[in-house]
Amino acid sequence: MLERLEKENKELRKVVLQKDDKGIHQRKVKKSLIDLYSEVLDILSDYDSNYNTQDHLPRVVVVGDQSAGKTSVLEMIAQARIFPRGSGEMMTRSPVKVTLSEGPHHVAMFKDSGREFDLTKEEDLAALRHEIELRMRKSVKDGQTVSTETISLSVKGPGIQRMVLVDLPGVISTVTAGMAADTKETIFSISRAYMQNPNAIILCIQDGSVDAERSIVTDLVSQMDPQGKRTIFVLTKVDLAEKNLSSPSRIQQIVEGKLFPMKALGYFAVVTGKGSAGESIDSIKDYEEDFFQGSRLLRDGMLKAHQVTTKNLSLAVSDCFWKMVRESVEQQADAFKASRFNLETEWKNNYPRLRELDRNELFEKAKNEILDEVISLSQVTPKHWESILQKKLWERVSTHVIENIYLPAAQTMDSGTFNTTVDIKLKQWTDKQLPHKALEVAWETLQEEFARFMAEYKGKDQDDIFDKLKEAVKDESIKRHKWNERAMDSLRVIQHNALEDRSITDKPQWDAAIQFMEETLQSRLKDTESVIHDMVGPDWKERWMHWTNRTGDQHIRNETKNELERLLKLQEDHTAYLANDEVTTVRKNLESRGVDVDPVLIKDTWHQLYRRHFLQKALAHCNLCRRGFYYYQRHFVDSELECNDIVLFWRIQRMLVITANTLRQQLTNTEVRRLEKNVKEVLEDFGEDTEKKTQLITGRRVQLAEDLKKVREIQEKLEAFIEALHKEK
Repeated sequence: MLERLEKENKELRKVVLQKDDKGIHQRKVKKSLIDLYSEVLDILSDYDSNYNTQDHLPRVVVVGDQSAGKTSVLEMIAQARIFPRGSGEMMTRSPVKVTLSEGPHHVAMFKDSGREFDLTKEEDLAALRHEIELRMRKSVKDGQTVSTETISLSVKGPGIQRMVLVDLPGVISTVTAGMAADTKETIFSISRAYMQNPNAIILCIQDGSVDAERSIVTDLVSQMDPQGKRTIFVLTKVDLAEKNLSSPSRIQQIVEGKLFPMKALGYFAVVTGKGSAGESIDSIKDYEEDFFQGSRLLRDGMLKAHQVTTKNLSLAVSDCFWKMVRESVEQQADAFKASRFNLETEWKNNYPRLRELDRNELFEKAKNEILDEVISLSQVTPKHWESILQKKLWERVSTHVIENIYLPAAQTMDSGTFNTTVDIKLKQWTDKQLPHKALEVAWETLQEEFARFMAEYKGKDQDDIFDKLKEAVKDESIKRHKWNERAMDSLRVIQHNALEDRSITDKPQWDAAIQFMEETLQSRLKDTESVIHDMVGPDWKERWMHWTNRTGDQHIRNETKNELERLLKLQEDHTAYLANDEVTTVRKNLESRGVDVDPVLIKDTWHQLYRRHFLQKALAHCNLCRRGFYYYQRHFVDSELECNDIVLFWRIQRMLVITANTLRQQLTNTEVRRLEKNVKEVLEDFGEDTEKKTQLITGRRVQLAEDLKKVREIQEKLEAFIEALHKEK
């Protein structure tokens, strides 16, 4: 009669819950109550406080030896076969938090997913088991067997007792093949971490079908709860135990707490099926009830009626859970209130003028700043782009122009040979190197301008907490940016055409070319003078004023220089290279003065002296050519003044101007926009990567804001839960 009435009551409650969305107020409060509590636990699982506000909120921790039937007990309480199963192998690889509550439909849902699994349909059950297994395997890091990462799941259904259970990996005695070496210790560590909570209810599962002496978990539970004030002991597979044991009184000793040294609040004996993976929950319930009704353990009084069946176990665990919650929740709320006060005080003292922004809020702020900086690139004036590009390109190619084009051509004897040499070398240069060098310069200029805008923005009261993030975004964006290489072919044609043109149309262009040539040659002359100075050491004035002396090598170099300068004075039109007999003559002259010198040193010194001599002559010629524009227009006919070198520098200068203009157009029309797109993509990727944000936005200020946000959220959830708990009373 009792069973019939319970069944009718269950059906009536289901009808009432389904009747409308409002339901019964009392039942609705109960439903929301456990959800509120579960939310608090979810937040706490991610919370890491430096203020030692430990998570002491109650939950039911399910522990047991591997294959002791731990997961099966949990499934009976949840009234659904929701967990992956295997024959003897480890299936629970990470903690699984299951929030149980009553509802009109038997459904399950993950914390971070909107999908509802209908637990009355076998295909949904199979999908749920598969998803749990996938999440477990995903949470396990490479080289490990188990994970500390918690999977959160809620199960609702008619007649389900409200509570929060955490299923832990089964305790093992030996690490087998395929397992990580530290698997045993890791499982022990996870189990201890959950059980050391003074308000956790320990549901200790013991396999009744094996010798009690083989159990590992009972010793572990005894260490964590020696007085047994929060432990509930469950003996599984009692049907097999009764069949196999010659002395049934041994089972009685176990459930009376006399066989093990461990103590417990209550002892239960359950049967969770015949061991078949395909058994339904209803068939297991029927089998369990039939077994205990016919069992002599119950008939002979060895077991009491309230100690058997998973139904009675579920009721007892739920009562114990809520009793523990009511006793401890307000104390926990006070602890987090105190922690919040401490954190807020630290913030006020250290960051009084700053808003409390957590890591995600700081990322959004930095994201907007970076996008503003990138947009600023499009506001750079064409004149600024071209000026930078022209200057950098000349810095990159000037050495090649002087050393490989101008100087070799200038050594020739007549203007025809000069122009021929120049034309050949310019074409070779344009075909092989110049376009590539120009694109390199443009790419570097874009990077430098991007970095400059970031640095300038930083000066405007920018927060240095973003420095690492901005640097990473800049580096990653530049890494992803691929310059349009097709531009090289069109650039090569443009540069060819610019360098082939020799027609200087007016005097200002002629004067500009002369100025360009003078500045270039003066710079080279200054460098050459510096090299000569380093070779020969300080002169008499420097030695007298700074108390310095020449080294032995510098003395030899200086004597060699003096001798070679005499040679140059005698032959001002000397070629670039010394003849062997001239080297011998110089060497003998030096030896006569007691200076022993190597021929290589003579040639090396000559190279620098001749270079200086040539540059000085070229500069003097450059000055003469200021009045040469008239002769240039007449193609130097009947003129002793030839200024082909001015024409060369005009061609180079014009090529630089046209190249800078072409590159600027490509930058402003294409590359800046593509870089902006790359920056946006990088920011989107970083925004979805929590680990990346944690690496790039760091510091006590960030952690303090994160902790404050978490503590406030926990406190608010706890207060809402406590209020609902008081209403339920």
